[in-house]
Amino acid sequence: MNIFKRKSKQPDYTKLSDSELVILAKDSQEAFGVLYERYVEKIYRYIYYRTGNHQDAEDLTAGVFHRAMAHIQNYTERGVPFQAWLYRIAHNLVANWHRDRGRRKIIPLEEFIGPDIHFDSPDTAAEDKEERGHLMAAIARLPEERQQLLYLKFVSNLSNAEVGEILDRTEGAIKSLYHRTLIALRDDLEMQQTRMGAKGVAATPESLTATKESKGKHG
Repeated sequence: MNIFKRKSKQPDYTKLSDSELVILAKDSQEAFGVLYERYVEKIYRYIYYRTGNHQDAEDLTAGVFHRAMAHIQNYTERGVPFQAWLYRIAHNLVANWHRDRGRRKIIPLEEFIGPDIHFDSPDTAAEDKEERGHLMAAIARLPEERQQLLYLKFVSNLSNAEVGEILDRTEGAIKSLYHRTLIALRDDLEMQQTRMGAKGVAATPESLTATKESKGKHG
């Protein structure tokens, strides 16, 4: 017995960056497993938002990681994080899912943003809730692509470059689309306020920006 022979210590994969894990995952299922645990919930939530069905979301999420594992040998980082690649796979699978079924359902964004949006109005909680309702209704009236843009930026906290990778657009195009989306929201809210003859300060698109910045500071 060779008492001097020692087994090499296995690295703690959970402490590695995505880039390091991707390299190891080409030959290690354990490394890929860490990537899976790191992103499975975020990918599931995104797919559920796009499909509105838990079972389909679970099946499609499994499909995303099955496809990622099958193609990870060919994956090369192109200046955007690994998670953007996963979202891109999810985006394509969901698009195929909708095409096959000829239907399109989106869960209200409010269900994912949570109750921590900060409104400009300093009044009561009841008024804040009402203003929030106006903002969410305005978001629901946006085209699907713009709703998806807001989800990716404010729920998934992705950068313009990452969103561009997912939606197959340039970073500049996403920045422009985001700006136009905020303007559209502001115009919608002002029009609704005028119609109702409401008094006080209405919720604004900046409320979403404040939420994103708040999340960035605390998470």
